[in-house]
Parts: sequence; structure tokens; C-alpha cells
Amino acid sequence: MNELAVSLQDINTLSIITRLTLAILFGGVIGYERGRKRRPAGLRTHILVCLGSALVMITSQYMLEVRHYTGDPSRLGAQVISGIGFLGAGTILITVKQQVKGLTTAAGLWASACMGLALGIGFYEGAIIACAFIYICNTVLHRFDVYTMSRTKLIEVYVQVTTVNAISNVFETIRKNNMTISDVEISKTRNSEDTVGLFITIKQQERHDHEKVLLLLSGLDDVLTVDEI
Repeated sequence: MNELAVSLQDINTLSIITRLTLAILFGGVIGYERGRKRRPAGLRTHILVCLGSALVMITSQYMLEVRHYTGDPSRLGAQVISGIGFLGAGTILITVKQQVKGLTTAAGLWASACMGLALGIGFYEGAIIACAFIYICNTVLHRFDVYTMSRTKLIEVYVQVTTVNAISNVFETIRKNNMTISDVEISKTRNSEDTVGLFITIKQQERHDHEKVLLLLSGLDDVLTVDEI
């Protein structure tokens, strides 16, 4: 058993196959969860990021131990950490409703790269624990995050109304239901010259389910859509 452990830490065919296989497996676990939620970076992207990062660290160890090159072997890994930021930035999108999408996916790509670096250098224990924690963050903590956000006193909503005159009706309804408006941004929509989009930050005096507030606003006359952002 000890001989096998030592062999997996050295640069040989068995350790290379083991590290790259685990990179595919671990990257696939995180990527499958993202792909199932229809995120920009899914199964293949996470696998390629983790696999490439692992290969970089294997190459660094190979250069040091087999070829005996002088210099800092961690430089290649450092370039992966900084370079993955450009790939992650491509998954972050700002929608028409000023919603920021893809931050968690970008962070997951970066974490997958770090996980691949750990696998590439033979730090199996750290990679296994990190894979479990990353998966928990994307699944269990996502549900907890949704639960807590749906019950905060502050609500950020996007309301689209048919006319400018309907804005006062929206404001009046909010105030009549024991809520205050802490911030408002008004913008024209692309659908029509008459329709107006409202970005409203609402503060509740008492904590209620956000669905009730959305239903209240969506039932008003001249209101086309209501979405929480």
C-alpha cells in the first residue's frame, strides 16, 4: 500500500493516468451540477478546465524531477490561476433587467482549476475534500440561499408598466401595504416607446414571503410583468 502511495506521488504512467482520470471525474461532478441548471459553463467546460490544470501541474513536476530544469516549478500553476479569470468572465452576463448571471459558475470554474492543480501535483486528499465541498456549495447552500433571500425585508423588483401614468399607482400600492421605497430607477424598454421599466428596492416593515409582494404588484392595472432581481 505504501509503495502504491509513493508511486502515485511520483511521475510515472500510473500516476499520470490516475491524476487525469480523477480530474475528469471531479470536474465532471461540478460541471454536471452546473449543466443541469442550464448554466453557461457545464459538464465539458468544467472537465476541460480541471483536466488542463492537472496537466499543467504534472508538466511542472515533470520539468523539475525528470528533466531537472532550474527555476520555480509553480510558475505554470500561477498562470492558470490568473488566466482562468478571463474564461470565468465570459460566463458572467448582465441581463436586460440588470440581473447579474453566472457569478457562481465563474467561481466554480476557478475552483475547478484549483482542484485540477491539486490533482496534478498529487495532492489527492485536498482535491477529494475540495470536490465534496464545492458540490455542497452549489447544491445544498444554493437552496439555503434561495430560502433566506426570499424572506428578507428588502426586495428588489423589476416592474414593467404600459404607461408613465401607471408609475404613481405602483408607488401608491406599495406604500398602502406597509412598505417603503428605498430606491427607484426608471428606464425605457425596448418593446415599445410607451412601456416603462422600474427597478424598485422595497423595504417591508414586517417580514413576508416575497411571492405575496410580487402577486400584489402583478395584479395592478397597466402592469405587464413583475420579477424579483
